[in-house]
Amino acid sequence: MSAVPAASARSSVTTSILIIGVLFFLIGFFTWLNGPLITFVKLAFELDEVGAFLVLMVFYLSYFFLALPAAWILKRTGMKKGLSLSLLVMAVGAVLFAHYAQQRWYPGALSGLFVIGSGLALLQTAVNPYISILGPIETAARRIALMGICNKVAGILAPLLIGSLVLHGIGDLADQVAAADAATRTVLLDGFASKIQAPYMGMAGLLVVLAVAVLFSPLPELKTSEANATPPAAPGTRERTSIFQFPHLWLGVMCLFVYVGVEVMAGDAIGTYGHGFDLPLDQTKLFTSITLAAMLAGYIVGLLVIPHLVSQSKYLSISATLGVLFCIGALFTHGYVSVGFVAALGFANAMMWPAIFPLAIRGLGRFTETGSALLVMAIAGGAIIPQAFAVLKQHFDFQWVFAGLMVPCYLYILFYSVRGYRVGLPRDAA
Repeated sequence: MSAVPAASARSSVTTSILIIGVLFFLIGFFTWLNGPLITFVKLAFELDEVGAFLVLMVFYLSYFFLALPAAWILKRTGMKKGLSLSLLVMAVGAVLFAHYAQQRWYPGALSGLFVIGSGLALLQTAVNPYISILGPIETAARRIALMGICNKVAGILAPLLIGSLVLHGIGDLADQVAAADAATRTVLLDGFASKIQAPYMGMAGLLVVLAVAVLFSPLPELKTSEANATPPAAPGTRERTSIFQFPHLWLGVMCLFVYVGVEVMAGDAIGTYGHGFDLPLDQTKLFTSITLAAMLAGYIVGLLVIPHLVSQSKYLSISATLGVLFCIGALFTHGYVSVGFVAALGFANAMMWPAIFPLAIRGLGRFTETGSALLVMAIAGGAIIPQAFAVLKQHFDFQWVFAGLMVPCYLYILFYSVRGYRVGLPRDAA
């Protein structure tokens, strides 16, 4: 059922969706900056690939550590205050990153990314269940698909913006740095690092303005315990009293963990993947935008076919199967063709979050906030799986490492779409 009362005007729901769409745009913008940031920090801080991939490790681990505290905060602040607070936390992180990146102090820059991720953890813990229960849970994937379009449009724009403002001419600069003496190299890298400050300070200011706007917006407070009621216990069984009594949720947490891992690999690690074929930096810096364009196409298709033609779980099965096929295609091709298969994973990945999240929180009732926080914690998959790729590719062929990490993940997602989401739920609810 929907959390919106029947007497509520349709315009109120539309306004709420528009506001949440803006927030999903912000989530996408900051999340998909990580791909080009890997290229940025690798040169600015003179790092190897393992060190550069700490951008992803720190950013996504913040979700693991902050998601449950975020659920606690939201219960006390309420929706609008919690959303405003999340935007202010992100603004602080943007200022920290801008300051320490300009100074070329990597631990400080990483701390800024961690704070940004913390704000996003609070934001995601609120907006994902919110949009899921803003209407019928059976059609949640369509609403999340709309949010995904906002997210991925931002993801396309973010690399292009940073590419033009910060990474323009990075290939030539890398050659100059390699040929320069120590003093000249320092001057060149200091100038390069300083380019990141203005964009991040501008984003910090915008976040503060949006925090105030959200606080005074008409967003309604929704009660998840009413909108996402726990299915009645089967005859002869006791009512559920613990989050541990929902196995479909815990299987969903693992599903989101591996999904975020493959999404980040296809979106943020694609530049590193392309560089493995010795493709030029001035091209690989834009590969993230290609993946995000494929994801945008996937969201549009999902929006059209779910639930009228295909159910959420069935579409998830199709997406997982495409993921396996595209990974195999990437493995047995080379150069731009192989990169194209990796970018096509964006299409396969597009509707996975919109399908997994509502399937995993279905029927949690008063445990919805905690279940949502656990699912947001699973975003840490974006830290672990790409870092494993960065480490293993130092010792093995990068294409085989990529496929070896990705294919098992897609196979697990396929399992969840067929069976996992129904485990522990009454037959009529599943």
